[in-house]
Amino acid sequence: MALIVHKYGGTSMGSTERIRNVAKRVAKWARAGHQMVVVPSAMSGETNRLLGLAKELSPKQTSSALLRELDMIAATGEQVSVGLLAIALQAEGMEAISYTGWQVPVQTDSAYTKARIESIDDARVRADLAAGKVVIITGFQGIDAEGHITTLGRGGSDTSAVAVAAAMKADECLIYTDVDGVYTTDPRIVAEARRLSTISFEEMLEMASLGSKVLQIRSVEFAGKYRVPLRVLSSFTPWDIDIEEEARSGTLITFEEDEKMEQAVVSGIAFNRDEAKITVMGVPDKPGIAYQILGAVAEANIDVDVIIQNVSHDGKTDFSFTVHRNDYQRTVDLLQSQVLPALGAKDIIGDTKICKVSIVGIGMRSHAGVASKMFRALSDEGINIQMITTSEIKTSVVIDEKYMELAVRALHRAFELDQEKVGA
Repeated sequence: MALIVHKYGGTSMGSTERIRNVAKRVAKWARAGHQMVVVPSAMSGETNRLLGLAKELSPKQTSSALLRELDMIAATGEQVSVGLLAIALQAEGMEAISYTGWQVPVQTDSAYTKARIESIDDARVRADLAAGKVVIITGFQGIDAEGHITTLGRGGSDTSAVAVAAAMKADECLIYTDVDGVYTTDPRIVAEARRLSTISFEEMLEMASLGSKVLQIRSVEFAGKYRVPLRVLSSFTPWDIDIEEEARSGTLITFEEDEKMEQAVVSGIAFNRDEAKITVMGVPDKPGIAYQILGAVAEANIDVDVIIQNVSHDGKTDFSFTVHRNDYQRTVDLLQSQVLPALGAKDIIGDTKICKVSIVGIGMRSHAGVASKMFRALSDEGINIQMITTSEIKTSVVIDEKYMELAVRALHRAFELDQEKVGA
């Protein structure tokens, strides 16, 4: 008997008929002898609907008090989902019980709307599993030390599911979604994109951080830290598919870098159009400047991505970095009110019409000339590179947003990702 965690996305929970199909699938696994914990998202569109209502009423200024109430509202979407799924499982003749994040409890910090999980008390869940019940836990939410409901940010149900799997030392965590695995890039942009049967944890971590929407990055971080076997597969296969076939489908995120995997120099192309670039002009070129600029941004809980400092001229330099597009205006306001006066910098300029395109592959460690091949492919299409950042297994460029799809197609073609490698 294995302990298995299933996670279902909002599309899979989008109607009572789909919830019934999820229940039939979960019941199939339970009847096969597995202990089952299920983490469903809210019904598709529900969280947006709830937050839309809040937006109609909310004050112009964002405050901690407002963010607390947004979490209170957003958390109800998953509460409905778990209750409905429990009822559907009971209709299938299964004993099932649902819990919210605060009932388990899933303990988090107090960063409303993007809290981080600190611990999970699994005693209650284990007792129910031992009694033969299917346990359904809300994703996306938890409770802080003061007893306030918190949410983990968009896609947080992935993180909840992997964290539950880690806490309970589950045999595998299956992420059911509206795609049938991890692809070399988004098939909606490149028709020739190919599904990967396996991908290394490191590659998946880079893909998630670089804009691939298949898994939330924190879920991959959890999986890597606690070595949770993770599989991404489709919830739209028939629920009564043979369980052995289902257990081998999709994409397995693996921790073993075998020889076959080494043959793929580049495994995938990731992209993110949710970025904005900010440049602080005429900054004094002296030690501590980066901290003075980015320290205030970090204290406001704003994530910074690509960072570039230009060569100094006459003791002055320009300092550029990217943030999520949703944080752009707040970052600019913060810099203008706090940083510019203290630094004596000239000005701040910004660009919200940029995107980031990246190539990812563990094979890049042992192959020279990969970045230059990327740059040549973009140059051949007349695409100007604004910023570059690299790591051991990825190279990312910031370009004009209007060239994003062209860049992705060109790179997919240049690295022959549409072709199955022998033995891969």
